[in-house]
Amino acid sequence: MRLSRYFLPTLKENPSEAQIVSHRLMLRAGMVRQSSAGIYSWLPMGHKVLMNIQRVVEEEQAAMGCQQMLMPTIQLADLWRESGRYDAYGPEMLRIQDRHGRDMLYGPTNEEQITEIFRDAAKSYKELPKMLYHIQWKFRDEVRPRFGVMRGREFLMKDAYSFDIDDAAGRVSYNKFFVNYLRIYDRLGLKAIPMKADTGPIGGDMSHEFLILADTGESEIACHRDYISMDWVGTDVDYDSDLQPMVDTFTSKYAATDEMRDPEQEAALGDDLITARGIEVGHIFHFGTNYSEPLGAKVTTAEGGEATVSMGSYGVGVSRLVGAVIEASHDDDGIIWPESIAPFKVGLINLKTGDEACDAACDGIYNDLQTAGVEVLMDDREIRAGGKFADMDLIGLPWQIIAGPRGLKDGMVELKNRATGEREDLSIESALSRMTA
Repeated sequence: MRLSRYFLPTLKENPSEAQIVSHRLMLRAGMVRQSSAGIYSWLPMGHKVLMNIQRVVEEEQAAMGCQQMLMPTIQLADLWRESGRYDAYGPEMLRIQDRHGRDMLYGPTNEEQITEIFRDAAKSYKELPKMLYHIQWKFRDEVRPRFGVMRGREFLMKDAYSFDIDDAAGRVSYNKFFVNYLRIYDRLGLKAIPMKADTGPIGGDMSHEFLILADTGESEIACHRDYISMDWVGTDVDYDSDLQPMVDTFTSKYAATDEMRDPEQEAALGDDLITARGIEVGHIFHFGTNYSEPLGAKVTTAEGGEATVSMGSYGVGVSRLVGAVIEASHDDDGIIWPESIAPFKVGLINLKTGDEACDAACDGIYNDLQTAGVEVLMDDREIRAGGKFADMDLIGLPWQIIAGPRGLKDGMVELKNRATGEREDLSIESALSRMTA
């Protein structure tokens, strides 16, 4: 993509309404624009990152055998009344009526909807276990939306649901999601610490939140310092094996969110205790028959009887992760994207647009990268070099190839690593080889 044709409305100054780093940088980097309080339009750069994160989530969910579907955003209130949650959920749920006077709601979550779908389709234990998920825009009417996409009212969410014959089998599914979430965050360049959590309005008897440490986190957390240096999940996970030992490794030491902290345990840890701010990037629940019982989701057993299925739900805030990655990966000049989700891998800077030799060399590099399948954004605008450098650092592409008249005389360009700041002079062929390896 040529930057002269790309819609990227960057800002030089920090917007006054932005209180945290990710909000400031997403606005300055032309990723989002606010539509109303807590609701954002995602511009091309922001949407590209959002879809890259979604792709990582989809790939990891598929690796564990979780099947993708899509449920509606608008749900019937009757279904929520059947589960007992319609009046209990609170004012965060947007309640509406259609033209026929039927009570509807803009779904903040989908436990009821998925349980109804499963109830009407599955009849036998032979159809278990099942893991289903979707990625969908949701709405929760936050009383004080703030921090940009970190706590908005409209957000993109991956929520998954498991169905098992009993609680023991349900724990197996829970462990799969636990490990799967660690894999997702690792691929995004995040170290998310799993912490035992309150089940809240979802309900259930077992729950973990996944939090990354960041100064701008919403809540204070406490954990054993070993979590900071702990080796995370590897690239290969056998989801058919017993994952309990791996889960135990990540839950054996003290880690607690605000409402779950234990002063006695913390005192006993002494110097091994770390307190910090944390950003929630995922939440998983095992709630047994909390929804299957009132909604009548049952299957026949091998013995010819009947069993109410055991369920769990598992959420990842896809749009929130955009902000979380920025909070964890930035410097004074702007964003630093991990290659796994960067909107473009390479930023190609033409230092003298309009110069015949520079234009020809940059066009050649640009075409070679595209032919090799490398996503590249070429700054071919007729502005000063300083502005090009500033914008390229701001948007945070992993690599920059800088081409100017002086170096090109000898067939040389400069290659910059955005994360480390390291620069080196290379031949055009060597730079291309590095980027296409």
